Amino acid sequence: MTNQTANADRLWERFKTKQDQQARQALIELYAPLVKYVAGRLAMHMPSNVELEDLESYGAFGLLDAVDKFDPERDVKFETYATTRIRGAILDGLRAADWVPRSTRAKAKALESTIRELTNMLGRMPTDDEVAAALEMPKERYYQILDEVRGTVLYSLDDLVGGESPDEAVRISELVVHDDLPIDHNLIQAESLAELTAAIEQLSDRERLVLSLYYKDDLTLKEIGHVLGVTESRVSQIHTKAILNLRAKLKWF
Repeated sequence: MTNQTANADRLWERFKTKQDQQARQALIELYAPLVKYVAGRLAMHMPSNVELEDLESYGAFGLLDAVDKFDPERDVKFETYATTRIRGAILDGLRAADWVPRSTRAKAKALESTIRELTNMLGRMPTDDEVAAALEMPKERYYQILDEVRGTVLYSLDDLVGGESPDEAVRISELVVHDDLPIDHNLIQAESLAELTAAIEQLSDRERLVLSLYYKDDLTLKEIGHVLGVTESRVSQIHTKAILNLRAKLKWF
């Protein structure tokens, strides 16, 4: 056990057993870098009008919530628990601020509708060429639209499924990146899990790989680009298309 881990354990014991507010503040300061980390990763998908400082401000509320609600007795690392809370708080803040321009929202809606119609008609998820053709536009313009709407699709992977309450439910992003069932798979409705599994299986190999490298292995878009031998922009487009495909298939959206 490292000194930092031992120190954290002592702080958790003081806070949870004695409600020591100094220990709580020390925990917040100890894990504050998580906020910058999560905000920085989300910022990569946001348009230039979204400020990193705003994302960090939203995320700070998620960290406070995570510290207050975390149960050290459960077999879950705080970093894992807090990252989900911070990410959710940032996305909730963006929703409340209604930062997405109306024109961008309209483009995203039209794109989702087209993908859903093609999915129903073809019985599978459509290719980029098929979506571009259905939209009656060159593929280059289609890729531009994927870039424009990329920030709007992040919300979907933070939707909750299963469980009796938000604290018990599982975020879709946690399921997307695992090959096997999560530890708390009994909390997930079997029907919902089956639909999600089927949807993920219909993604292309490259789309599944991008989701896994980004959400499971914590690689940046630039790093994923090096792995795939494509540009960072292309990775972002693949990521956006993958989530749009899931939204077209899953009933939660």
